[in-house]
Amino acid sequence: MNFKIRTIIPLAFVVALTSCSQQQARRPLTQTSGEFLRESANRNIKLIANEEALIDSVIRKNPERKYIASTKGYWYYYQLENTKDTLTPKRGDIAYFDYEIADLKGNIIYSEVELKPQTYLVDKQDILMGLRDGIKLMNKNEKVSFLFPSHLGHGYRGDNDRVPPNLPLIVTVNLRDFKPEVASRTKNRTPTVTPTPKEVTPTTTEEIKPE
Repeated sequence: MNFKIRTIIPLAFVVALTSCSQQQARRPLTQTSGEFLRESANRNIKLIANEEALIDSVIRKNPERKYIASTKGYWYYYQLENTKDTLTPKRGDIAYFDYEIADLKGNIIYSEVELKPQTYLVDKQDILMGLRDGIKLMNKNEKVSFLFPSHLGHGYRGDNDRVPPNLPLIVTVNLRDFKPEVASRTKNRTPTVTPTPKEVTPTTTEEIKPE
């Protein structure tokens, strides 16, 4: 009996020691994960800084253009400005626009003809993140060129076609019109036609004479 007790105690000690060593072995994984996140954040900071330097270079080379810095991290200038209207698209409006996409050297990636006229339900449909904000700055009949860092364009993946990963873009937009969603639905609704009542021919009744 004593032999069994002496055998069990060392065995339990070995199991406990092994369990502790396994728990300690997991700590470097957490440290590695933290280091990865820090490195990833540092890469993104450097990438954004580099792209902003490229955009700044474009702005400096074109002093005749009045570039405006947005609060969302992109720049834009008016090719055609409408100073008479003050209304801009808001959430739920229907925006009708044409646009083209180019790189920072002005090389066209997608033309207006390829992209075709767009009908966009503001803030309720997927669209480039930068364009989602930028179009709400525009008045009707304005043409604006936006300079977007890649994280406001197609991001680190690109579009799996002509836009490579991490490419800053020049997106030129011509906002033809926009309407409230309700007004647009009313305009496109099929009118209800009330049928014209048929003309009823009165029937004559035979006069009953008293006997």
